[in-house]
Amino acid sequence: MTSGFGPGFGPGFGLGLRTQHYNDFLAEPQPVDWLEVISDNYMVDGGKPLAMLDQIRANYPMVMHGVSMSIGSVNGLDKEYLRKLKKLEQRVEPMWVSDHLCWSGVHGRNLHDLLPLPYTQEALQVVTRNVEQAQEVLQRPLVLENVSSYVEYEQSEMTEWEFLSEVCKATGSQLLLDINNIYVSSFNHDFSPTDFIEGVPVESVAQFHLAGHLNRGDILIDTHDHPVCDDVWDLYRQALLHFGYIPTMIERDDNIPSLPELIAELDVARAIADDVLTGNNQEQNKKVAL
Repeated sequence: MTSGFGPGFGPGFGLGLRTQHYNDFLAEPQPVDWLEVISDNYMVDGGKPLAMLDQIRANYPMVMHGVSMSIGSVNGLDKEYLRKLKKLEQRVEPMWVSDHLCWSGVHGRNLHDLLPLPYTQEALQVVTRNVEQAQEVLQRPLVLENVSSYVEYEQSEMTEWEFLSEVCKATGSQLLLDINNIYVSSFNHDFSPTDFIEGVPVESVAQFHLAGHLNRGDILIDTHDHPVCDDVWDLYRQALLHFGYIPTMIERDDNIPSLPELIAELDVARAIADDVLTGNNQEQNKKVAL
């Protein structure tokens, strides 16, 4: 598979692998550069999903994306979870492994939600310890995603993007910037999404997510069941201008359309990136020529 940028740009544009599209990927090659799998769905010893994963993996590079590591847990990480994750990582050989910068459970109970953290020095110490534990098991940098949020903590001592930057600085981890989550949280908490993008170190970003959300008028809900909206596409343009080329994928977790429909949406991302980055490169070449 080739990216939309030609040689030197590495993996280009991906999609989340969903069961509805297994047969499409098995039947014939698809214009998708790589696939993201939800780690938690395959951390088992056998079964049809794992068999399908093995077959599809033979033809597509993959990345692993988790939802239950609970990297913000004050109780530390679940060692059995990390063991299973490492086993899957050895099987899939992904380009990178990611999870969310959040907490998702307490006292051994998974709440099945991605809950935001207070952005404090105390929380930073907890996250740093947990990231280092995960990276020691995986023997590679962990990639952390910013989550959408609907509440803020009065105790926070810094912005979310400052917190993300400090985590990367302390641990050597990288970031999965979810452009939709930045937009959703900026609307819900009345901050500038541009400040978020410009406040994150360029060298720390490994991947972008694009997705849709539900607009309820006074609040945005990150649902992954709508196409990417115009405002998020505009924010994606800003992110490309700031960070340059970053591997990009579209997430769809509910109301999942046909694969051709998703690929058509992915082609919009390709076109925007080609337009922004090609134009940016031409401007740079003009400056060098002058």
